[in-house]
Amino acid sequence: MRISLKPLNEQVIVITGTSSGIGLATARLAVERGARVVLVARNEVALADIERDLNAGDRVLHVMADVGQREQLERVANETIAHFGGFDTWINNAGSSVWGRFDEVSDEDHYQVMQTNFWGTHYGSSIAVKHLRHKGGALINIGSVESANALPFHASYAASKHAVKAMTDVLRVELQKSGTPISVTLVRPSSTDTQFMDHSKNCLPSAPVFPPPVYAPEVVARAILHAAEHPQRDVYIGNAKLLSRLAQNAPRLADWINRTLVYDALQSGRPDRHPRGTLYASDVGSVDEGKASGDYPGRVLTRSLYTRATQHPIATTAAVAVGAAALVALLGRRGR
Repeated sequence: MRISLKPLNEQVIVITGTSSGIGLATARLAVERGARVVLVARNEVALADIERDLNAGDRVLHVMADVGQREQLERVANETIAHFGGFDTWINNAGSSVWGRFDEVSDEDHYQVMQTNFWGTHYGSSIAVKHLRHKGGALINIGSVESANALPFHASYAASKHAVKAMTDVLRVELQKSGTPISVTLVRPSSTDTQFMDHSKNCLPSAPVFPPPVYAPEVVARAILHAAEHPQRDVYIGNAKLLSRLAQNAPRLADWINRTLVYDALQSGRPDRHPRGTLYASDVGSVDEGKASGDYPGRVLTRSLYTRATQHPIATTAAVAVGAAALVALLGRRGR
């Protein structure tokens, strides 16, 4: 089976969760690189504003939809096909979250997170594969460092990202076995500076905050769009692979770190401006959208050397070789 993906400027890309954060950063970059883009989110007002701000004319279409409802995602696919004639890449990015002790979060809240994060990705994957099965293309699912290393107070979110990983792995193998020319990628961001915390429902006594290092959403966006052109199984952002390997190979140590260091660090001590978040459709619009970046108070990294090295190995090797040669030359001159 040979998978051949088009360059971005020849692609139609569907991106869910584009009203803010990683989804919005990815949409902006995709449009900048010449792609035609379908914006999907629950907030129609925000989507219309974003489409106008992108100023890309007929190359951008927005469709309001709740990814947790299959019929609404089916409508996204149908409107995309009617407008653009089809799509080449489908990115399941939309997500929701609730923070709180497992036994202090309601069943309804746990259920809603799973409905959006797992079932939304399940529905989107199913719809995308049906369309791409014969023409080929890319399916990109957004997992998390928590696909392997679960954070305290994040039971349902971590569970949903574990489930997304498992589903993505199974789907990939089945498509490979049948010779279906679809690239299936799981992207695993670590802490990212978006409006994620404002959109999350919070049952903790103070606003939650991600542990550092924290990366800009554009770091993830660049990695996602590279996978849309170059088939890749897994994409780890920043320290996500290190933390994933730690959880897999030294689980007791990972537990100790989460219990001793992370547990308290996740609680900022600051009041939460939006404790209800936008977990439910009734709360959509209560938090400002239209921004890719959030308000993380510390340093935000704009590059991930590890991610770049894994996605551009030849260029990275060449750069290291040039650097090593320059160092040898410098040492040689000093030794004279």
